[in-house]
Amino acid sequence: MPDRAPHATSTTERGSFCMACCTCGWRGPARRARSQARTDAERHLADVDAGSDPGRPLE
Repeated sequence: MPDRAPHATSTTERGSFCMACCTCGWRGPARRARSQARTDAERHLADVDAGSDPGRPLE
């Protein structure tokens, strides 16, 4: 949708865990592997592009 804000993902570290975050408020689960957190972010962006993103942050 053209009126939606673009999604921008990043990863953050807390202790020995890494999690993916998005500017829309979505958060992925805490992961020990940075690569898995990046994969979570990529899947979130793919879901948004496909229109299947629920629009709610994961807790």
